[in-house]
Amino acid sequence: MSVFFAVGLIVAAIVAIMVLISRLRLNPFIALLTISLAVALIAGMPADKVVASFEAGAGHVLGHVGTVIALGTMLGKMLTESGGADQIAQTISRAAGRRRVDWAMMVIGLLVGLPVFFEIGFVLLIPIAFVLADRTQTPLLRVALPMGAALSVTHALIPPHPAALLAVSAYHADIGRTILWGILIGTPIAVIAGPLFGRFAAVRVPITEHNPLAEQFVRSTPPDNMPSFAITVFTIMLPVVLMLVGSAANSVSTPHGGLNTLLHFFGNTDIALLVATLMSFYVLGTARGFSQDTVLRFTNECLGPTALIMLLVGAGGGFGRELVDSGVSKTVTDAALNIHMPLLVLAWLLAVVVRVAAGSATVAMATASSIMGPILVHGGGAAPELMVLVTGAGSVAFGPLNDAGFWQIKEYLGLTVSQTVKTWSVLETLIAVFGLIFCLLASLVA
Repeated sequence: MSVFFAVGLIVAAIVAIMVLISRLRLNPFIALLTISLAVALIAGMPADKVVASFEAGAGHVLGHVGTVIALGTMLGKMLTESGGADQIAQTISRAAGRRRVDWAMMVIGLLVGLPVFFEIGFVLLIPIAFVLADRTQTPLLRVALPMGAALSVTHALIPPHPAALLAVSAYHADIGRTILWGILIGTPIAVIAGPLFGRFAAVRVPITEHNPLAEQFVRSTPPDNMPSFAITVFTIMLPVVLMLVGSAANSVSTPHGGLNTLLHFFGNTDIALLVATLMSFYVLGTARGFSQDTVLRFTNECLGPTALIMLLVGAGGGFGRELVDSGVSKTVTDAALNIHMPLLVLAWLLAVVVRVAAGSATVAMATASSIMGPILVHGGGAAPELMVLVTGAGSVAFGPLNDAGFWQIKEYLGLTVSQTVKTWSVLETLIAVFGLIFCLLASLVA
């Protein structure tokens, strides 16, 4: 398979998906499924393996993200119905002022995003973004995009995220210096891609689509007996704390011992979210005067609008898996490796190529670092810590349609495909491009 054929196939697939959804008004899941299968067949994959590949990709993504979305939506519903989201929104509005709520959401995103995956931080914070935008009469994009930018920056650039840790190991980088450089470089990137771009995009991309999620996360008026700010924040931060404890388990207990196993168990993503959701049923539910039947109704009715989100997230994973299994991704990646350029630029470009070809930022960072690691060890020429950061920056480039996160953003924010490209894809590309620029500048002194 030639590289021109592979690149052309990826471009044609993305254009076809956009046309089917935006112009022909085909259901997004059907469009993704159809194009994914067509791409695999055109690339020469045996017909008997095409469907299995899609199912494997969709199942792998949904195995993690589906549970996160379900539990996060239930927790968000309890925050909304109890008035907890209003309590946080009012506190943020008073502290930051109505004109700076986007800056406040960026800071919150940076703090929450440090220990958790993007998807988890997003489902924890999106109810607050909906309520804050409504109460302050601020365009949703101006509030949500800075939050998303901060979460994406921390996911890509700052350990202890798993992909970043893999890159630290592959490049033999010092984790302390990597975190320090990540904060120094990531913070201005979050500002550029967050509040600055968010204000620009909110004016030029008006949201016109009906959004049932916004309706269920925003009450017409806050309840009289809202939970305190402290208990609400504790409920949101509980899964974050549990995941931090889980990641530090080997440092505070004997590996494979009883306590170590217990800490890892409760630090698991799904378990941490489950514990917080169960706690919310009491502190934000029955303790606020809701009956058990009412809490059950809340948790049942909130899942309806997430059905399409889960299907699209899974389909995005299936699309990415088809590109990998058909050999399209490998063809494009091999071509990138044959380009002779500085190591920082090559690591960034390779991560970008894998990101576009496979969709997943985690896969892009892990793949690029595993390829570039031996090259750096034997050849040198760049600071290992900056190699980690530049690889992470490239891994989020473009926010392509074969990334499950693209469809999560689209559905949660009520955007069309073209609007998601104009906002989220551009935001992710800003992170990638400025990540490369700042890493190249830092290499002059590192």
